[in-house]
Amino acid sequence: MALRTIVQDGDPILKKKCRAVTNFDDRLAQLLDDMRETLADANGYGLAGPQVGVMRRVFISIDERDLPEDGERPEGYETKYLEFINPEILSTEGEIMQYEGCLSFPGRNGAVRRPAKVKARAFDRHGNPFEIEAEGMLARCICHESDHLDGVTILDRAEYFYEDLEEDEGEEE
Repeated sequence: MALRTIVQDGDPILKKKCRAVTNFDDRLAQLLDDMRETLADANGYGLAGPQVGVMRRVFISIDERDLPEDGERPEGYETKYLEFINPEILSTEGEIMQYEGCLSFPGRNGAVRRPAKVKARAFDRHGNPFEIEAEGMLARCICHESDHLDGVTILDRAEYFYEDLEEDEGEEE
C-alpha cells in the first residue's frame, strides 16, 4: 500500500466525470488499498477516485453502522471501510441540511442538503454486485463521493459556507 496525494481545489480533474471501472484486477485492488491508507492518514470519511487523480468510478467510505448511537468508538475498535465501484444511487428519502467538509477543499465547510436515507448499488473489488441502505453520515458520504465521480463538489452543492458566516459576523463588530 502507498499514500496517494489528494488532489486539491483548483485542479480541473475535480470537475470531470469519471469513466466506469471495467477491469476488476490487481491494479484495482492496489488502488483501493492505497485509497484506504490515504483516507486513514487524512482522517477523513470518504475518498473518491478523482481525489487521488484516478478518473474511474470508485470510492471508499468509513462504515460506522455498528457503532453505538453516541458515535463513541469502543476501546480496540477497528475502523471498517466500504468500497464502491461503479456506484448508482437507486433511491433517496428525506432531507437533512448539515455542514460537510472535503479532503480536496481543506478548511471549507459547506452547508449541504443531502438525503436522510439512500439505497445504492455498486460492485466490490471482485466484481460482485451489492446493494446497501444507509442513513446518517454514511448516506451523506455515499452522496458526497458519488458527486465527485460526476465532477460535482461541495463548492457546487453548498448553500453557504461556515467560514463565510464567520467573516460576516466579524465585519459587524
